Amino acid sequence: MQYLLLIYGSEAHFGQLGKAEQKKIDQEYGAYTKSIADSGHLRGGNELDVVAKAATVRVRNGKKAVTDGPFAETKEQLGGYYLVEAKYRDEALALAARIPSVRWGAIEVRPIIPHEMP
Repeated sequence: MQYLLLIYGSEAHFGQLGKAEQKKIDQEYGAYTKSIADSGHLRGGNELDVVAKAATVRVRNGKKAVTDGPFAETKEQLGGYYLVEAKYRDEALALAARIPSVRWGAIEVRPIIPHEMP
């Protein structure tokens, strides 16, 4: 079964860290990504750009409305994700617990409902 590991954290927190600490975290992410790729769990993933570059689209009564930023003001922002293959939910939760930013943010683990693509 596939799970999406959604990585939430404070953009402000990362920006307040020194360059050396940011580099250390980047290296931890590289090591984590390599480890789940080597184990066969990794199916995909990406870091997301800052929320200041996001837009939210809605269509109401046939009219499109675009607003800058995410839908809701939150203390934590979606910063990236991993798509992983895991036999059981507990295995997906264990993978999520190893993501470096779990120490200051949160990782949401959601099963994927597969659909056939045209």
